[in-house]
Amino acid sequence: MTVTQLLEREALDTLETIATRIRSHVIDMCAGPEGGHLGGAFSCADVLTALYFSVLNVDPDRPDDPDRDRFLLSKGHAAVGLYATLAERGFFPVRELAGYGRPGSRLMGHPVRAVPGVELPTGSLGHGLALACGFALANRYAGRTSRSFVLLGDGELQEGSVWEAVIAAASLKLDRLVAIVDRNGLQLTGATEDIAPMEPLAERWRSFGWSVRDVDGHDPALLAELLDGAPWEPGKPSVLIARTVKGHGLPFLAGRSSSHYVTLSPRNHARAHNALPRTESLR
Repeated sequence: MTVTQLLEREALDTLETIATRIRSHVIDMCAGPEGGHLGGAFSCADVLTALYFSVLNVDPDRPDDPDRDRFLLSKGHAAVGLYATLAERGFFPVRELAGYGRPGSRLMGHPVRAVPGVELPTGSLGHGLALACGFALANRYAGRTSRSFVLLGDGELQEGSVWEAVIAAASLKLDRLVAIVDRNGLQLTGATEDIAPMEPLAERWRSFGWSVRDVDGHDPALLAELLDGAPWEPGKPSVLIARTVKGHGLPFLAGRSSSHYVTLSPRNHARAHNALPRTESLR
């Protein structure tokens, strides 16, 4: 193995290890009295890892830096995944995650601006892409080169407001805008293709004038490389379709709609941790 290959392997291991720590925090939060949206947080953990530890121009010590990249979690019900990621990145102490959903905690079921690193409250599905368009357009008018990223759920694509924003972004040539679709194939009530078929999804986005990449959503190194390289085509917004598994990594929940929202019992709390590789927190 060459030195370059060793360095690439080390970088991959680092991102994978961080993603494991994020999932570990999510397990703990979902074992609390309020439970949490574990399945969708697990499916997008590798995307969040790639963004916050390799792609986004953000500074935990200056969360309101006007030149920062913006990230919006449009699928705001996966807030436990975002909180875990922000804590590991240093926006607030990891120990604060233990208070998730408790009285007096700022870590609520959906993201709110009281949490450092959260740009806007989200979770009313179908709004995040339009908000990210606004950020991208504002940056253009301000003469900034910052990028705006937004993570959507695939069930969320059933909202008509998403496609209005898709049309607007392409017509405005917002090439500093990057959308990511967490394509885990499941929503609360079943398989997305049984409820409202969307395939061929990549071709649908292309037909609206977007540059598209359709990839394995559990390969953080590849995700980081592609997202860091956006825009992929001048004058076009970019969308990365991340093919993922809901509840990824937990044999008793992976690929099941029942993982959408769970309150882990002590037994399943232990089972979930035992299914993950051993690691330690960054902070």
